[in-house]
Amino acid sequence: MSEGNGHPYSWSAIFNGYDLDYMKDCPFAVIFDYLSTQEFPKNAIQNASVTHVWTQDRDISSHIAAASRIPNIVDNYADMIGQVDAVLLARDDPENHWEMSKPFIEAGVPVFIDKPLALTVKEAKKIISSEQYPGQVFSCSSLRYAKEFSLSEKDKEELGIIKMIDATIPKSWEKYAVHIIEPVLNLLGNKSKTVSVTNTGTGDVNIVTVKTADNITLVFKVLGKTSCPLSIRIFGTKSYKELVFKDTYYAFKTSLEHFIKGIQEKSIIIPHTETMATIEIIEKGLRFL
Repeated sequence: MSEGNGHPYSWSAIFNGYDLDYMKDCPFAVIFDYLSTQEFPKNAIQNASVTHVWTQDRDISSHIAAASRIPNIVDNYADMIGQVDAVLLARDDPENHWEMSKPFIEAGVPVFIDKPLALTVKEAKKIISSEQYPGQVFSCSSLRYAKEFSLSEKDKEELGIIKMIDATIPKSWEKYAVHIIEPVLNLLGNKSKTVSVTNTGTGDVNIVTVKTADNITLVFKVLGKTSCPLSIRIFGTKSYKELVFKDTYYAFKTSLEHFIKGIQEKSIIIPHTETMATIEIIEKGLRFL
């Protein structure tokens, strides 16, 4: 577990379903809230299950296992090697991603590394270059797959040529900027090359302006403890559109399904060039290293 991140509970439950009494005691109330709107096993991922769990605390591991119906608890995460087909590194402290993913990568185990993969391009390249085969390392913001953050052909026609995108999210730049950067780059077709990145924020507020080679201005506002919607506002030559994120379960489930698809089809789901473009903006937007 990493501080403030309940993905070991939620991601596991999306595969396995959950125990009502234990999940009510999950320290992240929002997880129970959105899980309880789903119908299990109908809405679970059907072609895989979470079978083992490790955390830094046996009691925490036991609670996650009970809440998310995980049959096996291990005392050393490397003990999973040989016992599992893939690993979810479900913690968002990127400073630990290389150390914790390395044994699995070297053993040829597919790994989903929680967002962000790294805070610097150098660290991300170190992880990616250790792959034993293409596509072994999968990492993204699940909001890449948010149904709210997509544009139909009609939307694109109504917007005209996109000139500016303004996106907001609360909490920290280091952990949460990825949730708006990656979906925005995805909306642009991952074709816009960054030419400058400037952070004019103060305190825990980060306001990062990105200029692209095709003359689009991107403004990423990560507002710390300020209350704000998780939203993307798109300004075109013809009109304006606001996209507001709502369905956490759908985004998480879809990202996990894409990870499984990549394993089963032995394919690259997200080109690493796209991941690196996101991390480049994260790194250049950092005010504190």
